[in-house]
Amino acid sequence: MAPFCRGWREMRLGVGGDEAGGKQNEITATLAQAAATVAGIGYFPAGPGTVGSAAALGAAYVMAARFCWQPFHFGVLALAVAGPAIAAATSFSRRSAQKDPSCVVVDEVVGQWITLAGASTLNWKSWAAAFVLFRVFDIVKPWPARRLESLPGGWGIVADDVMAGVYAAVVMLLAGWCKLY
Repeated sequence: MAPFCRGWREMRLGVGGDEAGGKQNEITATLAQAAATVAGIGYFPAGPGTVGSAAALGAAYVMAARFCWQPFHFGVLALAVAGPAIAAATSFSRRSAQKDPSCVVVDEVVGQWITLAGASTLNWKSWAAAFVLFRVFDIVKPWPARRLESLPGGWGIVADDVMAGVYAAVVMLLAGWCKLY
C-alpha cells in the first residue's frame, strides 16, 4: 500500500470505552473507508483520481445502458451521493490524519457524475468529453475550486471536485448546444 494513503490496518482506530461501542465505531469506520475509497479503487498505485473518474463513468455507463438513464439522472445521483461522500471523506480523513488523502476518490465520482449531467446526449463522444473535461478541471482547479479545498474535512475534499464537475458540465452543455458531440 502506498505510503501517501494509509489503509485501514495502518490507521489508529482510536476505539475506546466499552467493547460494543468500539465495535460499532470500527464498523462505521470500515464502511466510511469503503465509501471514501470507492470499495478500494482509491488504492490504485498510479493516478487514483483518474481511476476513480473512470470507475464513475463505468458505473454510469451501466446505469445508462441497463436502466435507460439520461444525463439529468446523474445530476440527481450526484446530489444524493454528495452528503454521504462528504461524511465518508471526513471520517477517513480524520482517521488517517491526512487533510486530503489521495486514496479518497468518492469526490471524483460525484464530480464526474455532475459533468455527465451537462451532456445533451450520451454517446461515445460525450462520454470521452466528460472524462477529459472533468479531469482537466479537477487538475487545474480554476477559481474558486482551489479555494474550496480549504474548507474543513470532507467538505474541502468534495467541494473542489463538485466545482470542477460544474465547470465541466457547463462546457458539456455549451458543446451540446453547438452540436460538437
